[in-house]
Amino acid sequence: MNLLSARLALLSVLGSGALMLSGCNAKEIAALQQQNAALTSSRDQLQAQKTALEQEKTRNEEALRSSLLSRSQQLNQLNDNLTGAEQANSALTADLRSKEQRIAEMQRILDQKDAAVKALRQKVGDALLGFNAQDLQVNVKNGKVYVSLSEQLLFKSGSTRVDPKGQEALKKLASALQGNQDVNVLVEGHTDNVPIARGTVGMRDNWDLSVLRATEITRLLTTNGLPASQVTPSGRAEYVPIAENNSPTNKALNRRTEIILTPKLDELFQILEAN
Repeated sequence: MNLLSARLALLSVLGSGALMLSGCNAKEIAALQQQNAALTSSRDQLQAQKTALEQEKTRNEEALRSSLLSRSQQLNQLNDNLTGAEQANSALTADLRSKEQRIAEMQRILDQKDAAVKALRQKVGDALLGFNAQDLQVNVKNGKVYVSLSEQLLFKSGSTRVDPKGQEALKKLASALQGNQDVNVLVEGHTDNVPIARGTVGMRDNWDLSVLRATEITRLLTTNGLPASQVTPSGRAEYVPIAENNSPTNKALNRRTEIILTPKLDELFQILEAN
């Protein structure tokens, strides 16, 4: 087919189409145009929805990435915290173990001290068996051994010189304590509340009387073998009574000398100082 023939065929088709269009009425054309407009509007709406969905998708993806990053950072922080907590727990466990060892060591020393106090009380009690229980008592109190000697056993009223019977008791006590270098010996003099007789040589009041009696007993203990550095005299006058000073019997109870034997706790103190 040559170029002329092709052009003639095209004109024929166009003519046929024109005849067909000319055959359609105006209502059909208007309906088609309305359909076309509706389709165009629907297409635009779908395009807008697509664009909105794509934007929402982008926002959701960004939010998800941000959330994942935040969760990852939180997880890393939790891991760091867990590591720190584990390290702190290990340190606390080691410290607790060390404290338990120190407590066990202190308990061991205290048990040894209690056993030593009981043994000391037994030894002193055995040494002083022959004396009247009203005049001489040996007791354990607050982890210490108390040897309480009445004025009747040791002194005449207002005197600071120890009677022979009292000297015998103190000699036996010193003998029982010899070799116990880990025991501190405190000699406490006590009186009732009756004032010292006016004009008593060398004494103004019950302080003087209690101190001088304690000093005299200390001399006797050291003379009979106890190191002077191990014994300390002190006077309490009438200010630490064991009974009210309201009867002759109670006043006699208060006129006493207490020799307090305390085991040294140097080892325990070293542990406490280390803490």
